[in-house]
Amino acid sequence: MKLADLRKLTIRRKVRIRFPLANGMECSLDEHGVARVAALHGVPGFNLEEELAAVREFQLDTITADPKLPVRTRTLRREELAALAEAAPAGETHDEE
Repeated sequence: MKLADLRKLTIRRKVRIRFPLANGMECSLDEHGVARVAALHGVPGFNLEEELAAVREFQLDTITADPKLPVRTRTLRREELAALAEAAPAGETHDEE
């Protein structure tokens, strides 16, 4: 599973994915496919693709159309997230209730 696979998943499913980095920071992929490391204030001393390869657990936040509804968060193992990414073919949108 590559970063590009997760970016596609976040766009297609309208979700956010968060995962920890080895240096204690956290990477967040938003529903637009943009990766952000909030605590980063300069050129990183790491490769995000390499960091992703070591991650075993992810947080998946479901975005709702109504901003008054709370964001639902699920914890997924690497295998579960990879299966979810493979199951979302191009052009499919999925709005979980």
